[in-house]
Amino acid sequence: MARVILPAKRDPRLITVRRGGTLSDSDHQLLALWAADCTEHVLHYFEQVRPDDGRPRRAIEAARAWVRGEVKMSEARKAAFTSNAAAREVSGAAKFAALSAGQAAAVPHVAAHELGAAAYAIRATRSAHENEGDQAALRECYWQRRQLPDAIRDLVVDDQRQRNDICWNVFAC
Repeated sequence: MARVILPAKRDPRLITVRRGGTLSDSDHQLLALWAADCTEHVLHYFEQVRPDDGRPRRAIEAARAWVRGEVKMSEARKAAFTSNAAAREVSGAAKFAALSAGQAAAVPHVAAHELGAAAYAIRATRSAHENEGDQAALRECYWQRRQLPDAIRDLVVDDQRQRNDICWNVFAC
């Protein structure tokens, strides 16, 4: 059974103003960029296994293109589905990296997917470092936090605290 990493009740801070929440468009865009950065940091785990499969990389680019206004949310969302399909064809760190890319591409649709991108990136790192998985995961978590723009830092860190238990407890940094 797949675990759902979105909360049962959505946090209004992660819902855009036009949909009744409090998230500004600029902060939504920062969340998408941060998720893309988290994913890109671990994408090599997928590309080492499937060097000719560009679906996860295209998903990351779709998230960034959405921020630049070059693609619609629906196009980014389609890229998320294709990255998730790529994840079904591999295992271990490669699978988690592709799932991270799928989550990053879904941020334009639902901002709360930002944490999924980060969590799967940490899981990819843990999986890739068998002998020191917990330490590698901790380093990845700290790396991600250092990438957070100040404008969204408190929001993301609080979101990590609130959803850590449904995100495999990867945000213990």
